[in-house]
Amino acid sequence: MTETEGLYVPPGHGRVVETPAQRVTFKVTGTHSRMASTFEVEVPPGFDVGAHVHTRSEELFYVLEGELDVLAFEPRIRTPDNWQKWQSPSGSRVVRATPGTVIVVPPGCPHAFANPTESPAKMFFQASPPPDHERYFEELLEILADGGPPDQEAIEALRAKYDIEQLTPLKHR
Repeated sequence: MTETEGLYVPPGHGRVVETPAQRVTFKVTGTHSRMASTFEVEVPPGFDVGAHVHTRSEELFYVLEGELDVLAFEPRIRTPDNWQKWQSPSGSRVVRATPGTVIVVPPGCPHAFANPTESPAKMFFQASPPPDHERYFEELLEILADGGPPDQEAIEALRAKYDIEQLTPLKHR
């Protein structure tokens, strides 16, 4: 790609990083964009990213297939478990996002997603600025590669490295 050419990534293309917990296809990286890293993320049944917050990053999620429970607000109380029960001071609650749903998460906003169904879900995901989330995904998927219970201490250290304050634990079947 040159300064006067765009990037074309056809369906089914992009670098894939996969574990039993997640499959992430890198569509646009910091090599190609100064604005955002872009991914296609397959979310298996039972996966819960856990509520978390970034001080610098902005994120956008677009549900392509399946259903996800989604949080994108500051709760009245940040309880250390079950973000699905959180409620904002204005009354916002966790929603079930279906295909076509867009979620925008500004810096400082707690957010989470989980697949509570028995079918996989797929979403388009952008994180700005690049390339932090690219590196985070690569290192997270290395930690999750063995398919056993997540090493919460390793995940906590990784998230701190990449401006992610974990509020509730990451979980997967």
